[in-house]
Amino acid sequence: MRNARLLLVLLIALLTGLPAVVAAEDGAISVELNKLESQGDACRAYLVMENGTGEAFESLRLDLVMFDDNGIIAKRLAVETAPLAAGRTQVKVFGIGDVACGDIGRVLLNGVLACADAGGERDDCMGRLTTASKTDVPFIQ
Repeated sequence: MRNARLLLVLLIALLTGLPAVVAAEDGAISVELNKLESQGDACRAYLVMENGTGEAFESLRLDLVMFDDNGIIAKRLAVETAPLAAGRTQVKVFGIGDVACGDIGRVLLNGVLACADAGGERDDCMGRLTTASKTDVPFIQ
């Protein structure tokens, strides 16, 4: 169902020339790679996090892997994206040291290193995450 909705939104955007905006599905947390910004020889990444769940997260640490254009791992980072309030959209910014933005060919959401809400640790967070990219760099799972 989500894929059909996504295709419809993309088709409407293509036909009308309007930007495609897809809200997080109920029960999902959307993680969008929104922008990569050069900082000298390094890169800064902007993630737009949309919490479509009814729960606030006190911890949501993502395991991210950056690959170069040849598919070689350039950097691996643990990025804490919480606190993440229920039903909110937030921006998380982090640096990718020693890697220029132009050297990043794709980003992999490799896993969830930590996930907790008010009730404690959770083990269902990876399955609730969706990825998207507004950059030329694919963001995949």
